[in-house]
Amino acid sequence: MTKDKIEKLIAQLTLQEKIGMIHGNGLFETKGVERLGIPPFRTSDGPRGVRKDFENDTWKDIGLSYDYASYLPCNTALAATWNRALAHETGKLLGREARGRGKDMILAPGINIMRSPLCGRSFEYMGEDPYLVSEMVVPLVQGIEENDVSSCVKHFVANNQETRRIDVDVEVSERALREIYLPGFEAAVRRGKAKGIMGAYNKLGGTHCCHHDGLLNGILRREWGFEGITVSDWGGVHDTMEALMNGLDMEMSVTSDFDDYYMADPLIRMIEDGKVDRKAALAKIDEKVRHILHVMNELHMLDGERSAGGYNDYNDKAALRQTARESVVLLKNDGNILPLDRKKIRKLLVVGENANRQHAPGGGSAEIKALYEITPLLGIQMLLGGNTEVVYKPGYHNEDVGNIWANTGDSENGQADSLNQESRTAQAAPEEKIKRQREINETYRKDALEAAENADAVIFVGGLTHDYDTEGQDRADMRLPYDQDRLITELLKVRPDTIVTLVAGSPVDMSAWLADVSALVYSWYAGMEGGIALAEVLFGEYNPSGHLPETFPVCEKDCPAVALGEFPGSDSVSYGEDIFVGYRYYDTYDVATAFPFGYGLSYTDFVMTGIRAEVIEDTAQSKGVKVSFDISNIGSRAGAAVAQIYVADKCPKVKKAAKELKAFEKIYLEAGETREVTLMLEREAFMYYDETSHSFKVDAGSYMLMLAKNTEEIVDVTEIEFEI
Repeated sequence: MTKDKIEKLIAQLTLQEKIGMIHGNGLFETKGVERLGIPPFRTSDGPRGVRKDFENDTWKDIGLSYDYASYLPCNTALAATWNRALAHETGKLLGREARGRGKDMILAPGINIMRSPLCGRSFEYMGEDPYLVSEMVVPLVQGIEENDVSSCVKHFVANNQETRRIDVDVEVSERALREIYLPGFEAAVRRGKAKGIMGAYNKLGGTHCCHHDGLLNGILRREWGFEGITVSDWGGVHDTMEALMNGLDMEMSVTSDFDDYYMADPLIRMIEDGKVDRKAALAKIDEKVRHILHVMNELHMLDGERSAGGYNDYNDKAALRQTARESVVLLKNDGNILPLDRKKIRKLLVVGENANRQHAPGGGSAEIKALYEITPLLGIQMLLGGNTEVVYKPGYHNEDVGNIWANTGDSENGQADSLNQESRTAQAAPEEKIKRQREINETYRKDALEAAENADAVIFVGGLTHDYDTEGQDRADMRLPYDQDRLITELLKVRPDTIVTLVAGSPVDMSAWLADVSALVYSWYAGMEGGIALAEVLFGEYNPSGHLPETFPVCEKDCPAVALGEFPGSDSVSYGEDIFVGYRYYDTYDVATAFPFGYGLSYTDFVMTGIRAEVIEDTAQSKGVKVSFDISNIGSRAGAAVAQIYVADKCPKVKKAAKELKAFEKIYLEAGETREVTLMLEREAFMYYDETSHSFKVDAGSYMLMLAKNTEEIVDVTEIEFEI
């Protein structure tokens, strides 16, 4: 359909019909215009797969079987693969299943920067570094939209906490906004061609992001050329006039009073009562409808030539398992305890409630009605078969801490309740629950310790659950819940060779036992194939290749936002750390970490040497840098390394981080193989945002290019002179 035909279609619509298209007529859909062949626009939550369906006007599960879906690895797990190709495959799978369920927009991916490890939704995001986020979100968006489904990149912007998420006012410098918090969204729009952007709940500089003229009209549309649909987060609109004038296209919410939404009857009354210039208001409404029809046309919703989508059992399983495999991060392996040799193990003890726990149903709007979920315990049993006796002991008791999603009230779902109360940091369980948990833990712990003495090998599987990694509330601290530190400490005394595996979506404080553990593995909420993938890594069927997409601080007090007293803040929060988020802070200010950004071990060894760089003119006649180096697998088995290139300005004219990630590549090598790798750093890799000129600029001068395995392991360095 041409632009002229879209304009003719708009001319035929009544005001009531237009209004029906720009606000929810159901919890996840707008109203169509049947007489003109315009269908409703249907959405679904989708951070980890297509969410189950609810009744149109209540948060009540429809209770049918057709909405079982693939449970995908969380975005943090995906980012831990550092594999752009897997991001694309994950996107294709998500888009295909969304289309197969009749959805027009999947509310994914989430890409907010991990400003603090305590943010409850960290598991939905892609880490702390804007370059890594940008590189992973582009193929993910492209994969989704290959299926005639719109992505909806969220939450735009600076939604970095859940505490008071509805009204907290974020104060952030223009430079930090441009260098840290906006690049992922810009990449999704400019390079990924995302058709949907979701506004954030919070305020930015005093204005709610869902109707923020500077963000939605200024940056998103005028600067980046966005032509798609801007959607409010559910319940993120607070003012009719601002929503009308400031760039929002579609208002969605969590309540069933659809006609009372800000962009519904209140907007019509505002026009009819003369409270707004009628001509200007109608022009703005037409603009919103134009954006919606444009996306509908791009998705073939108006011409009947749309992809059918669906579920591809074999290929989807393979893609999900590979993503889960590559997300597993080996953090410690002193004495090469791993991989385990199954031929030598007749009795294996698995300890920890997370070994037997399914995580798909939790997390808030990221919940999934999974086709299945292979737990670590099941994955281990599947891999070992009947030749090894697998004994399971929970070790600790997971007492419900009473988070907001467990207290659903009359809504039958925590979604509405999470907006009806002040979202908060996690609360301590009632005293009676604490007492009960201690009593059960004492029994479980003794049982596990006794069993450990009689096993050939011991694997502990603990970590977090969606009582803590969840929408609507932040964690109070980084400590492991359910008295796990004591259990791990005592297990290591009985069995120093205990393998500790943590399942979580964000970092935890490991200081109580980290020095004593020899083998430590981090496995995220890794999707429905996660348990078998973890088992394959533990027993050497797959060589781990995951790398951390975020720094693991020793404790939360080392995080700059927490150290400054600005997480989570109160009615406002100041980003006083400025651009020094994550490793930019730890590196620049010499703060020790538990594990650095980009860190990850393998069962083989890699050597990277000989970095060399050449300043060249690229095809756009602007300067870039070609970086080459050699990488060798000097171990005895095939594996993958993540080569990382960091840039440091030797004589910065403004304060900069000690170094910044500007290129990376995941490289697969056979044992004994050597390869030359060449990466290109565009001009943007040397830019910073100048708040005087309100633009990015590059200063002439000397720059160090660092070849690294992680931010704390620089293996080779070269210098270039960059002239403007």
